[in-house]
Amino acid sequence: MKVFFAFTIFAVTSLFSSNLFAQSGKLQTASLKDKQLQQEPATKNLYIDVHHLGAGKVTVKDVAVAHQKDLAVEEKYGVNIIQYWFDEAKGDVYCLSSAADPEAIRKTHAEAHGLLPDKVFQVTSGKEEALEGKDNLYLDIHELGAGKVSAKDVAEAHKKDLAVQKKYGVNLINYWVDEKNGTVMCLAQAPDSTALINTHKEAHGLIPLSVAQVKQGQ
Repeated sequence: MKVFFAFTIFAVTSLFSSNLFAQSGKLQTASLKDKQLQQEPATKNLYIDVHHLGAGKVTVKDVAVAHQKDLAVEEKYGVNIIQYWFDEAKGDVYCLSSAADPEAIRKTHAEAHGLLPDKVFQVTSGKEEALEGKDNLYLDIHELGAGKVSAKDVAEAHKKDLAVQKKYGVNLINYWVDEKNGTVMCLAQAPDSTALINTHKEAHGLIPLSVAQVKQGQ
């Protein structure tokens, strides 16, 4: 009887240890998968690609339809299209997305609607601010020269913009900088383009090459 009781305890203990080991292995595997998923986005870069489609050749509705087609295939190429803006006057479209490389973005657009970007900028982003009211939305572009500006430089200039923006009724939403090409893009709400230019002029004197009134995609 004692032998049978001892054998029973040993069997139960062995079974419990076996289950515990299996569960531990599953937890370790799950933890590893979670870690991999957390690390995956770090392999992606941030890009703004630009399409010059031509004045009068595309409407807000056309761009919205094309955007939905992009969203339908983006996952296939590991792309995440975050936002887009449309300059209806010039027919220019600016798309902000994250991807492993520019080719993934081109492949997404190629399969979705065939409209390939004219330029793709690899950028770093500033801190996004909230939209206020329904003021006009502008996207300005500064061409400072390849290798002549760093993300740190732009961050300092942006702080100076924020210090004077209210004087001109401007609300700077965000900025993006391509250090390699020396290109900076700023998104802001303003009563007009002159107010945005004057903000930059007083803050640091860096006047944008162009300022476009844009509509933000939904």
